[in-house]
Amino acid sequence: MNDNLVEVRGLKKWFPVQTSLVETILARKIDYVRAVDGISFDIRRGEVFGLAGESGSGKTTTGRLILRLVEPSEGEIRFAGKDIVSLGSRQMRQLRRRMQIIFQDPYASLNPRMKIGDGIGHALEIHGIARGATKREMVINLMEKVGLTPAATLYDKYPHQLSGGQRQRAVIARALIMTPELVVADEPIAMADVSVRALLLELMIRLKEELELTYLYITHDLATAKYICDRIAIMYLGKIVEVGQLKEVYTSPLHPYTQALLSAVPVPDPHVRREKELPKGEIPNPINPPPGCRFHPRCPYVMDICSVEEPRLIEIEEGHRVGCHLLNQDRS
Repeated sequence: MNDNLVEVRGLKKWFPVQTSLVETILARKIDYVRAVDGISFDIRRGEVFGLAGESGSGKTTTGRLILRLVEPSEGEIRFAGKDIVSLGSRQMRQLRRRMQIIFQDPYASLNPRMKIGDGIGHALEIHGIARGATKREMVINLMEKVGLTPAATLYDKYPHQLSGGQRQRAVIARALIMTPELVVADEPIAMADVSVRALLLELMIRLKEELELTYLYITHDLATAKYICDRIAIMYLGKIVEVGQLKEVYTSPLHPYTQALLSAVPVPDPHVRREKELPKGEIPNPINPPPGCRFHPRCPYVMDICSVEEPRLIEIEEGHRVGCHLLNQDRS
C-alpha cells in the first residue's frame, strides 16, 4: 500500500508580470515570476512535513498549488493516488472536504462581519452537512476542543472582539470542521504573540494525534519547525535544495543555504558564538533568477560550475537528498 497522501512531481507556477499594452508590444515577450520552478516531494500519511525558507522562496505558493487554490503552470499533484490537476470544479469541490488550509493572518482570513461561530461552521452549510442547531452544536464542540472557551459565549462574538491567540484558534477550528485528512498550515503561529506560540504548537500536535491529521507545515522559522515536523524540505527561490528527516537536516545540514538558516536560529546562551556566516545580500529577483545554482551569488563556497549548471538532488543517506555541486563532486 502506498503510504504517501500527497505526491508532487515537477511542479511549476509561473505568474505573468502585468505590464501595460504598450510595454508588452515593445518588449515582444512576457516576463514571469518563477514562484515555484520544478519541485518534487511526497507527504506521507500521518506525518508533519515542513517546508522552510526565506520570504519569497515559494513556500506559500506551493501550499496553495497542492490545494489548487492557484492553478499550476506545469507538473503533477496526486492526493490519495488521484491526479487532482485534471479534476473539474465539481470534483474538486467534493475533494476539498478532505484538504483544508490554516491561513497565516487571522485578521485577513476571518470575515469581520460574520460571527466566529458562523465563520467556523460556514463550510458545513456550503457542503450541505449541517445547519441551524446541529451546526451550532458541532461548532461549539470543536471550539472547546481547540480551546475557544467559553464556547457558547464566543460563538456569537465578532473577530475584533477576540484576542490574537483566540482568532488563530478560530482559524484552526475552521480548517478542522470538515474533518480533513490534509491540513496546509501556512505560518500558523507567525501572527500570534510569542507567549502563545508554544500553546498553539502543542494544540496542533494534540489535534494531529486525536484527528489523525497530516500537516504540510510552512514556515520561515526553523526554531518552531523543530518541535512539530517529522521531515523537512528547504526551499530557495522556487527550488528545493535539501530534504530529509528533521533530525538529520538539523544535526547534519549539508547545503550551504540550510547551514545559513540554522545559523540564524537563536541559542539561549550568551556565551555561544556562531561559527557560520549568514548569506550575503538578498534573495535574487524571481523574474530573472541566476543561472545554474540559484544560491551561488550568496554562497561562500561558490565554484565556476555553480553559475553554469543547475545541481540535481542526490541522495546522501536514505531519505536525505541535497542539491549542491560540492556534494556532487565528492561523490563523482
